[in-house]
Amino acid sequence: MKKLTEAFKVLPLGNICDANGKCGNMDVGIKPIDPLCKMAGLAFTVKGHPGDNAAIHKAIYEAPEGSILVVDVDDYCRGGHFGEIMATACMCRGIAGLVIDGTVRDANEIQELGFPVFCRGFASGGTQKEVIGVSGISIVCGGVMVNNGDIVVGNRDGVVVVGKDVAEEVLVNAQAIAKKEIEVLKLLNEGKSTIEIYRFKKLIQ
Repeated sequence: MKKLTEAFKVLPLGNICDANGKCGNMDVGIKPIDPLCKMAGLAFTVKGHPGDNAAIHKAIYEAPEGSILVVDVDDYCRGGHFGEIMATACMCRGIAGLVIDGTVRDANEIQELGFPVFCRGFASGGTQKEVIGVSGISIVCGGVMVNNGDIVVGNRDGVVVVGKDVAEEVLVNAQAIAKKEIEVLKLLNEGKSTIEIYRFKKLIQ
């Protein structure tokens, strides 16, 4: 499975989304702390309580190595559910990244650590540690349904989720799209126009 996720990681996110039926892309509010970071792995889903990060603490020690924690806290943006200490704990556990439909804190420190985090923004406020939450169930994050074990890929363009049952097919199609785009770039540099290359019928006189 690591070979599969690494193959997704090197592809343009747009190619993956197109190969996935132009679906699976989280909304534009979910952005990386570090625009240069890239991540790919299997989703370990977490349904937490807004303003409470106990479920994430628990998930860090439940998730298999190489997982990406995908967390639904109902778009709560008034406190930091995740910070430097939790990022360090994730790295010690071999967690590959975090996607949260909410806010985090310690953004500078997380970026310096090099741990990939995708979130709605930053909030310095604290959170409670009272509600355990639920892990490993289907959740909605960034407007996308995420099942435990789905492929999650993220970079500066955002986050795309690919269903585990179609992952291999989507990968093959995404690789084919990427290869075709290399040829398109070659033709553009040779003087061809996008209208000629793609043969847009409505634009051809």
